Amino acid sequence: MTDEVVLTSTDGVLEVRLNRPEKKNALTHAMYETVSAALEQADTDPSIRVALLTGTGDTFTSGNDIKDFQARGASTAPRGGSSFLQVISSMQKPLIAAVNGAAVGVGATMLLHCDLIVAARSARFVMPFTSLALIPEAASTLLVPRLLGHQRASALLLLGEPLDAAKALEWGLVNWVVEDRMVMETAREIGRRLAALPPEAVRLTKRLMRHGEPTVAGRIKEEMGIFSERLASEEAQEAFTAFMEKRKPDYSRLR
Repeated sequence: MTDEVVLTSTDGVLEVRLNRPEKKNALTHAMYETVSAALEQADTDPSIRVALLTGTGDTFTSGNDIKDFQARGASTAPRGGSSFLQVISSMQKPLIAAVNGAAVGVGATMLLHCDLIVAARSARFVMPFTSLALIPEAASTLLVPRLLGHQRASALLLLGEPLDAAKALEWGLVNWVVEDRMVMETAREIGRRLAALPPEAVRLTKRLMRHGEPTVAGRIKEEMGIFSERLASEEAQEAFTAFMEKRKPDYSRLR
């Protein structure tokens, strides 16, 4: 554990806050390890339904700490960033990002693995990999062209052109843009809404969207198989009973 990452849990939502504002929340190996461990634990902890990533101060994260890069450049030891990307790309539970300011490098590419993104109006997204003689990571060379199209992706990944919050919303990179002071309030409310839903139905829906069969016919078959099983689930029975009784369903005891 490091005080450069602050963990809090409320109403089934684990909040992971990058807390190195004097360095614009630049990520070190130790920070990566702490965040990875927290998200891995959250994915198996039945009391946690949702994880939320954010930063302290006016920056979400400025990306990898360059000094950390230099120190580890000649090392063959596994990088913390590698395990972090494996964790966020394979999480079963919903992952929300509250982008409170600039998201640079991995700060921008990690968002491709978040399910819902709230951005401050002041947020900017920059992927300056080629200017550092590096290449993009986090499968961004696959996911950014798929999401935005080749031409837009080329401007972001080849030239490293910055993207402001309004354009990120227009292009579909983020879900909501709000005033800076409303970022955390909005993200927490979304987290509470997700945490109140039937947890297994949420996890299965995320799995289908992220890792389902790639063809239409295959996806229909996969969905129908799961749909049939879900009809007999405790979650579905609670939903049906609550509907008939004209009350709000309660999934708090279900995992």
